[in-house]
Amino acid sequence: MPVVSANGIQQYYEITGDGSPLVLVAGMGGTANYWEEQVGFFSQHYTVITYDQRGTGRSNHSLVSGIEQLRDDLLALLDAIGFDRVDLLGHSTGGNIAQIVAIENPDRLARLVIYASTTHGDHYRSKVWRIRRSILEQQGPALYGDMSSLMLYPPRWIVENADKLERQQAEQMKMLAPVDVMTSRIEAVQNFDRRDQLSRISTKTLVICSKDDTQTPSYFSEALAAKIPTAELILVDYGGHACSKTVPQEFNELVLGFLQKK
Repeated sequence: MPVVSANGIQQYYEITGDGSPLVLVAGMGGTANYWEEQVGFFSQHYTVITYDQRGTGRSNHSLVSGIEQLRDDLLALLDAIGFDRVDLLGHSTGGNIAQIVAIENPDRLARLVIYASTTHGDHYRSKVWRIRRSILEQQGPALYGDMSSLMLYPPRWIVENADKLERQQAEQMKMLAPVDVMTSRIEAVQNFDRRDQLSRISTKTLVICSKDDTQTPSYFSEALAAKIPTAELILVDYGGHACSKTVPQEFNELVLGFLQKK
C-alpha cells in the first residue's frame, strides 16, 4: 500500500498512467476511490494522482483544523512524491482546497477544475450539515451513509443503480473516520470563505456542476465563475452532486476538453 509521510501524517496515495500530472481531490468522503470512473479514462492522457485526505480512508484519522491544513497536506504530498506543477480537479471539499492553492500557490497549478464546490458555508449549507452531522453523531454511520447517498445522487440514479450503490456505500462506511474527526472536517468546510480573494486567481479555470445538485447547489458555481476572472462555467443538466459518477462519460469528456484546450 503506497503511503508517505508528509506534513506530519501518513498519507495514502495512488499513481496511474503516464504524461503530465493530474491530481484528483475528493470531497467530504476524501478518499481516492471516489474517482473510480475517472482514473482509467484520464490515465490514458495523464499521470493521475489520487489520495486519501487527512481524516479519511487509509491516511491518518487526525482532526482537521481547516481547509488550509488540507491544502498544506496536498502540497506536502506532491513534494514528497516528486510533483511540482500539476493540473488539479477538486470536487466539493476538494474544490475548496483547490481555491486556496490557486489563490496562494498559483505556481503549483497549470489548470484548475472546480467541480460541485462552494464559496462559503451559507444558510442552506448550514441546514444541510446540521442534519448530516446530527445523523452521524446520534444515529451512526449506516444512516449517515444513506443520507450521504441521498445528497450525492439523483433519485432516478439511486433506483437504477441500487445494488452498485449499496456495495459502494458499504465500502465507504468501512473507511469512515471516528465521529470527532468527521465533524472536524465538516466544521472546516463550513468555516471556509475565500470570496474576497477569488479575483486573484489567474490559473485557467473550469467551474462545473449539475443543475440538480442539492448538496452544493449550482448557484455556488455561478458565483465562483463570476468572481474568478479566468473561469468558464459548465452546468450539466443531470447528475446530482456526483455527476462524475452518474454521467461519467459526459463529465470526463467535458473536463478533458478543457484541460487540452489550447
